[in-house]
Amino acid sequence: MKLQQLIIEIKALENVSTFSKHEQLVQGIINALDQKILVRGDALPSVNKMIKEVGFAGETIAKAYKELVSRGIIESKHRKGYFVATEDTGQHLRVCLLLYAFDTFQETFYQSFRNKLGENIQLDLFFHHNNFAVFENTINNIKGKYGMYVIAPIDVPESIPLVGQFPINKLLIVDRQIELSEEHSYIVQEFKKSSYRAFVELADRIKEFDQFVFFFKQQSAEPNDILDSFQRFVKDYQINGIIKSKYEPGSITSDKVYFTIHNLELWEILKDSKIKGLKAGKDIGILSHNDDNIKEIIFDGITTFSIDFAKMGEMAAEFVLFRKPIKHIMKNELIRRNSL
Repeated sequence: MKLQQLIIEIKALENVSTFSKHEQLVQGIINALDQKILVRGDALPSVNKMIKEVGFAGETIAKAYKELVSRGIIESKHRKGYFVATEDTGQHLRVCLLLYAFDTFQETFYQSFRNKLGENIQLDLFFHHNNFAVFENTINNIKGKYGMYVIAPIDVPESIPLVGQFPINKLLIVDRQIELSEEHSYIVQEFKKSSYRAFVELADRIKEFDQFVFFFKQQSAEPNDILDSFQRFVKDYQINGIIKSKYEPGSITSDKVYFTIHNLELWEILKDSKIKGLKAGKDIGILSHNDDNIKEIIFDGITTFSIDFAKMGEMAAEFVLFRKPIKHIMKNELIRRNSL
């Protein structure tokens, strides 16, 4: 029975085009260990038996066994064959991390995640840049190649069947939530209530200026929930609010609050304010989303609302290390500084 289940795990990876036969064998055996099909002390099929079952060359099978021996997962006993040496594949785990892009706040998440995992886990990092074709292609390429998957999905219905292909116990959704089954684990952001609350806390300061300008690009990675909250806030508090698709360099004027989600746009605004001699927090107001160390320092501090990305990284690593299911929603919190 165990042999049949092991062969099923190996053959399940046949359609992973990026896998060599050797990689298919290695990952199939690791998957069988993770599924408790194999346990410590179990004998693996002999090379000749495996040739018969999967049809691979003896050299390929021997190479896969040798790699597993070198990683301490199986051991070779003279004239007796190969045996499972440990069920703790986490010591030798390959982890896939798929994020939007390597912005400063996502770098904070990555460094925290990497440090918490420790040195004995291989971590491969991928980006989809909110491009669904890239996301789909990456998912198809990584499928079946890793022991654990940590994925920041694109929030569209088409993502659900793609991400839903991964085993529940090997998948963690981070950053954006999508409607998977109740059994799936996630550590995600909450935008709508958090952003509205941040705007309300800043209402008195925002009213000191003539206009509240929000730069928001439709069909982008920017959360629509923040747009909804902005529109609700300016209506509820009778604020002169305006939405623009992007910041035009050089267009900055006094008596306005500028709110952007993109760091590159923020740097342009700060650059222009310096050129025109406009002081942040006095002549203009500046609000940014997603905090990092730079925003704490530059221009005497930029006001932001953000989650704790280092904490998210630590929590994600704990899921990978201990496999304990988690369902956690992180709220964005306002961090008041001199710019508003």
